[in-house]
Amino acid sequence: MVSSEYERRIAARFAVFDQDGNDYIDRADFSTAAKALLAEFGTAARSDKGQELYAGAEAFWQGMAGIADRDGDQRITREEFVNGAVKRLRDTPDRFAEIARPFLHAALAVADTDGDGAVTVADTARVLRSLGVSEEIARFAADALDTDSDGKVGEGEIVPAFARYFTVPE
Repeated sequence: MVSSEYERRIAARFAVFDQDGNDYIDRADFSTAAKALLAEFGTAARSDKGQELYAGAEAFWQGMAGIADRDGDQRITREEFVNGAVKRLRDTPDRFAEIARPFLHAALAVADTDGDGAVTVADTARVLRSLGVSEEIARFAADALDTDSDGKVGEGEIVPAFARYFTVPE
C-alpha cells in the first residue's frame, strides 16, 4: 500500500512537468521545456542541438504518456501521474531513467558550452531555473548533482538522480 504522504510528495513533483500550470501534462509541456532551455543557452531550435532536444522531449513525452495516460486523451492528470507513472515506476527507477535519458542527454548537450561532455554546476543550475525551479533550489540541486565534486555534472550523475527524484519520495 502506498502511503498518502508518498502520494502527496510525488504529486508535488507533478508541477515540474506541468510547465503551463493547466493541471495536466501534455506534449506542449515538453516542448515548452525544450524551448525555455534553448532560449536560456541561446541555441537555435533548428540547430543540431535544438533538434536533438526537441526529439528528446518528444521521446520523453511518449514514454510518459505510454505509462501514465490511462484514458488515452493525450494528457496526464495529477491523479494519472501519481497512480499511473509513479506507482508503476517506484520499484524500477531505471525504467524512468531510460524514458528521460534522451531529453536529459540533449539538455546536457545544449548546456555543455565547452563541449567536454559535462556541464558546470552553474550551468546545471541555469538548466533547472529555465525549467521553472527556484534559484535557491536550483543551486542546491546542482551542487548535490556534482557527486564527485569536480565542478561538473555529467549524464552519469544526472540521469539516476532525476529518476530517483521522481520515483522515490524522500
